[in-house]
Amino acid sequence: MALDKQVDWSDVGRHFRDGVSVMFGGFMGVGTPDGIVAVLSEQGTMDITLIGNDTAMPDKGVGPLISAGQVKRVVVSHIGTNPVTGKKMIAGELDVELVPQGTLAERIRCGGAGLGGVLTPTGVGTVVEEGKTKMVVDGKSFLIELPLRADVAILKAKRADRAGNLVYERSARNFNPIMALAADLVIAEVDEIVEIGEIDPDLVMTPAALVDKIVLARGN
Repeated sequence: MALDKQVDWSDVGRHFRDGVSVMFGGFMGVGTPDGIVAVLSEQGTMDITLIGNDTAMPDKGVGPLISAGQVKRVVVSHIGTNPVTGKKMIAGELDVELVPQGTLAERIRCGGAGLGGVLTPTGVGTVVEEGKTKMVVDGKSFLIELPLRADVAILKAKRADRAGNLVYERSARNFNPIMALAADLVIAEVDEIVEIGEIDPDLVMTPAALVDKIVLARGN
């Protein structure tokens, strides 16, 4: 395994093909790697499946990909901040799967751990349970929620060493660490790259073993 995982921006786009599934960090766009999203936008990658907390806003986070019609399906906990997502869903131009936020996190965690799913009472008796298997344990009903994985996870971190250990900045951490668990390839866009050994191990939030490539944010 290469110790220096830094790549040039010219290397990023080749990892995304039409029909790719992408997990992304971010909460209303905060903590989403804007540079990597821009690469997807610029090269016109189509029929993308996005998995994340939300679709941000039309011009923020992954929103530009939605607005440009490059996304086929989204798996998110809400779409309320992006009216374009709602309009495309109603028009039948975008497949939207809404998943309770905690359930979304657990499905991704299951995908990363190789588990077959998770039992949760969230959604029992609501539209969330439609089409899903129910199980009764000790007299209580649960839904069986299946794991989620993706071809590529794209993260945004404040700092990385060359091995790929990541440190996030405050609330921008949000969904980034969990997205690193359940994708075949993990690419992190970072504001600063330091030498191996310069980051206090106690500060590392995503270990290098989970990260395949790092790219320095444009302008840094």
